[in-house]
Amino acid sequence: MLVVETPQDLKAHKGEELVGDWLEITQERINQFAEATGDHQWIHVDVEKAAKEMPGGKTIAHGFLTLSLLPMLGQQLWKVNKTSRGINYGSNKVRFTNTVPSGSRVRLMLTFQDFEDMEGDGVKITGRNIIAIAGQDRPALVAETISILYA
Repeated sequence: MLVVETPQDLKAHKGEELVGDWLEITQERINQFAEATGDHQWIHVDVEKAAKEMPGGKTIAHGFLTLSLLPMLGQQLWKVNKTSRGINYGSNKVRFTNTVPSGSRVRLMLTFQDFEDMEGDGVKITGRNIIAIAGQDRPALVAETISILYA
């Protein structure tokens, strides 16, 4: 894990790739996401139908479930000790490049691409996020995200 004292200290790590631990995507997690979002499409929640009709015979995680894992998986990779608050600023590009079958393991690979000083002692951070799937060449997600951390 990368640990720095202030948001400004992150700038020294531009271009570095951080790689996280594997996380299993269970059917329970998929079902909970379906409940939270109201997206109950059968490809996500109907295990029996997926066994018959889906390639690989399994349900798949929602693309937005995969995207929503970025904050949690990012907490495994880096930490700023002296920060008052952080906000998600947005995304420049998000692509769901592969499906995540139930039972798969995923992990985050993050590269800090750019930093910009912000008013109020903040730093705007642009990162390239890749969520890899164990045993797959093509990742599940490629996303360029932006966040702001304040000292």
